[in-house]
Amino acid sequence: MTFYQVIKGTVWQLLNPMYRFDIEGLEHFPKEGGVLICANHISALDPPVVGITSPRPVHFMAKEELFHMPVLKWAIPKLNAFPVKRGMSDRDALRKAISLLKSGEVMGLFPEGTRSIDGKLGKGFSGAGFFAMKGDAHVIPCAIIGPYKPFKRLKVRYGKPIDLTELKERKANAEEVTAVIMEHIQTLLDK
Repeated sequence: MTFYQVIKGTVWQLLNPMYRFDIEGLEHFPKEGGVLICANHISALDPPVVGITSPRPVHFMAKEELFHMPVLKWAIPKLNAFPVKRGMSDRDALRKAISLLKSGEVMGLFPEGTRSIDGKLGKGFSGAGFFAMKGDAHVIPCAIIGPYKPFKRLKVRYGKPIDLTELKERKANAEEVTAVIMEHIQTLLDK
């Protein structure tokens, strides 16, 4: 059993009794090939929640500062996270993400870039569209429906892979692709 699997099981045992997860749509999740999970962002707990509810191991970008903190600098890479420099275009992080997707891995992304203050879905950054177009991966929308309140049910809803064929054929820009992804997340939130 890997460190990732041990931590995933431990975090599940800690969080599930408190938030009583209701997970929908796992039948839509591809069993193989690259997958880009695009989820809304309402809490600092969203990355672990996506990580423990996904049927496959998930990679995340994490702010570079975390990789310099004691204990975390050892653990975070073993939890499939890789550093990204914030506030600038980090070409190494972009290449790493595209490489992961093309090699058949799963990457989690929060297109809003930061947590929503009011719980409503915000505008997505173009990075989601960029990875969707360049990563040759399935794009799975995900809605985390809270609130995160102890002993209240927390819903995690995965949608069907988004068909990007038409957008790829006409070489749509990253902003347009991100807008389509955000529409799919909103549809899952409204369902």
